[in-house]
Amino acid sequence: MKNLTLLALIGIVLAGCASKPTPPAWKANAGSSLAAFSDAYLKGDSGIAGAEFARARSDMASTGRPDLVAHAELYRCATRVAALEYDDCPGFKALEQDASGAERAYAAYLAGRWNGLDVAQLPEQHRAVVSSGSLAGIADPLSQLVAAGALMQVGRITPADMVIATETASGQGWRRPLLVWLGVSLKRAQAAGDSVEAARIQRRIDLASQ
Repeated sequence: MKNLTLLALIGIVLAGCASKPTPPAWKANAGSSLAAFSDAYLKGDSGIAGAEFARARSDMASTGRPDLVAHAELYRCATRVAALEYDDCPGFKALEQDASGAERAYAAYLAGRWNGLDVAQLPEQHRAVVSSGSLAGIADPLSQLVAAGALMQVGRITPADMVIATETASGQGWRRPLLVWLGVSLKRAQAAGDSVEAARIQRRIDLASQ
């Protein structure tokens, strides 16, 4: 009787598990690969970044959905903007016709095409950036650096937000954007004739470059 009861309980558990389908593996794999890509890229590990992005793109392409691959390409562009590296996002442009309106709006935001931009279609944390020209309210480090890169491209970045971007990159150990932002600060200090500040920044650059 005890064995029959145990078998009955196992049957109930298995039935319950069967009613909750396991999410497809590609979703988890692609998500973790994209996260690993951005972290490696921002740390300056280009080889690892390339391999992780290729895995994420392959997982998304396995669905036969170009909109998903367009999302991956847009994520790559955003990561590059976080490091102040700008291009016309060719990977996304090749798939743009199958992308959503929100993704096309985000692509325009990253490219600095803010005139006529449908701000309501942007990710929530980036909507206020267009109207305020400030990083205030953005807590996520990657989103913060993406916003800083976008503001830099349209010439609306403030000195205070340059400091925030620099220290965010420093706090995350993201060498690639850190060196770029330190370079921007170095030029500002040199232009202002502040040799003490320029020397301090140069020491940080030398250390981060090792």
